[in-house]
Amino acid sequence: MPHYEGDLRTHQGARFAIIASRWNPRITDALVTAARDTFVGNGVDEAAIDVIRVPGAWELPVAARELALAGRHAAIVALGCVVRGDTRHYEQVADGASDGLMRVALDTGVPVMNGVLAVERFEDAAARAGGSHGNKGEEAALVAIEMADLRRKLQEQVK
Repeated sequence: MPHYEGDLRTHQGARFAIIASRWNPRITDALVTAARDTFVGNGVDEAAIDVIRVPGAWELPVAARELALAGRHAAIVALGCVVRGDTRHYEQVADGASDGLMRVALDTGVPVMNGVLAVERFEDAAARAGGSHGNKGEEAALVAIEMADLRRKLQEQVK
């Protein structure tokens, strides 16, 4: 039985999208910078990286769906930051964004990476946006490259 696995290999002409929330800009800007740098560092031409900004994490799935349906991107990275507050709003936004992003990926077949931080405190977000726990933007971009490569390999096997 064949074994298929994605590699950190970018294919000529592959475009990637980064969709980022404008909410909590200190965090989301760091995530976007790391994702862009990771794509470029792994051979993606800077002109092949589209960055789209939306108001908040709740709006990420709508933008991801539009991009996925357009069919121009090998993978999409969604970035945001939701910090727990005193109301249920945190759960609604974090869970809704996550569920919506997964639905876009499943409905369209385009890999959509969920880089939305859902944290208890702002300090926890900072730790995951270039602090002691690395950078979720970098991680999401690496997974996007690998999934785009795996998707391409799997599609070639169907032919």
